[in-house]
Amino acid sequence: MKIGILSDTHGRAAITAAAVARLREHGARYLIHCGDIGSVEVLRQMACMPSLAVWGNCDFDRADLARAAAIAGIGFAGAVGQIELAGKIIAVLHGDDQRAKERIFTENAVDYLFQGHTHVPLDQRRGRVRHINPGALHRANPRTVALVDLATDTLEWLEVEPK
Repeated sequence: MKIGILSDTHGRAAITAAAVARLREHGARYLIHCGDIGSVEVLRQMACMPSLAVWGNCDFDRADLARAAAIAGIGFAGAVGQIELAGKIIAVLHGDDQRAKERIFTENAVDYLFQGHTHVPLDQRRGRVRHINPGALHRANPRTVALVDLATDTLEWLEVEPK
C-alpha cells in the first residue's frame, strides 16, 4: 500500500490539488496531511481518497477544519494521530511539539512517524521508528510531497508545481 504524505499547505488549494494528483498518479491509496492545512479548500482537495490530517501551529480555526474534515470524510486527529495501515503503525504530528515527538521516539512503538513544520524533507531512523518529513507545498523550494510504500518500506519524494 502506498501512502501520500503532504504538509504545510497553508491554505494553498491549487498546489494541494496538483500534489494530490501527482501522488495518485504514482499509486497513492491513502493521504496523510501533517498539519498547517490552512483552509477548508485544502481538505476538499484531499477528499478524493481516504485521508487523515492533524493540525499545525498555523491552523488557527481548528473547529472549522475539524467540521470540514468530517463533512469531507477525512479522519481528523487533532494534534497527534495514530493509524494502522497495511499492518504498519503510523504516528502523525505537525512537529512543533518537541515533547510529543520525543515521547513517540522514546516509546518506540510505531513503525513510522510522519511530521511537517520544518518545510524540509527528512528521512531518518531512530530505533524502530522511521521518521519522515515530506517537505512543504508552501514557502519551500522545491515544493515536495512524499510517497511511502508500506509493503517495501521505500520512500520517494515528488516535486510539485501548480497547474
